[in-house]
Amino acid sequence: MNTNIDLTGVTLRTERLTLRPWQASDLDDFYAYAREDGVGQMAGWLPHKSLDESREILDMFIREKKTFAIVHQGRAVGSVGIERYNEAAFPELADLRGREIGYVLSKTLWGRSLMPEAVRAVTAYLFDDVQLDFVLVGHFPWNRQSGRVIEKCGFRYVKTIKYETRCGTVEDSREYILRNPRQQEA
Repeated sequence: MNTNIDLTGVTLRTERLTLRPWQASDLDDFYAYAREDGVGQMAGWLPHKSLDESREILDMFIREKKTFAIVHQGRAVGSVGIERYNEAAFPELADLRGREIGYVLSKTLWGRSLMPEAVRAVTAYLFDDVQLDFVLVGHFPWNRQSGRVIEKCGFRYVKTIKYETRCGTVEDSREYILRNPRQQEA
């Protein structure tokens, strides 16, 4: 079952990154990477066409309190959202506490292993502090970069489901699970 998430006051730090809730002052940084062609499409959304579009989405991030800004060298360069997963597609998880993550990173920083670093920090937080039983993540088969992040972070393939994108298309989504390692030890 989906567990409620509220990131108010939560800040995670890694060797190179700070993950924290979004702030209104992040608007220019957000728009800078969200308008890049090829970034949003990897996650199922189109590049932002205007600062106003980015402002609307940023306001939603702030209001919903479930998306981390990824800050690198003082700039917001990506995000990790802790999303509701499709419970109907995973009836076998009905008695367990979980969520699905989604992530995006500025194209200028691809290939530097920043996203695996961010995903590991977020999954550790979800297991240690929120005490989830599992975290799901998915990627489109053609998005090999996300597949590589998922592999590096130790997720295990479960199944392929249909996913309706914000672009209005329906794509296959390869879904993976990571179970709370502390619960497996017990």
